[in-house]
Amino acid sequence: MSSNNLPKTTAYVRITQQSWQQGQMEGEVRAAEYQWRFKWHFRHGQLLVQPSLGRALIYEPLGRFLERSDYQLEPGGDYEFTLRSQL
Repeated sequence: MSSNNLPKTTAYVRITQQSWQQGQMEGEVRAAEYQWRFKWHFRHGQLLVQPSLGRALIYEPLGRFLERSDYQLEPGGDYEFTLRSQL
């Protein structure tokens, strides 16, 4: 299967708060009809995602996105990444 035929969904991320002193950021992520809130404790590598409905679909891809991009993300910023699955 070519990469053009793989299922994909765009996830949209908004950073709502960030504290370098506390080592965390908060935000919202939505993909398809799902929407979650998250807290990323980047000093400890801990990600909390709420609500639990559909959390398993976004947890790992969101974690990879945050680890890769956390120093580039700013409060009020809107970002996106692609999930390699259809939600």
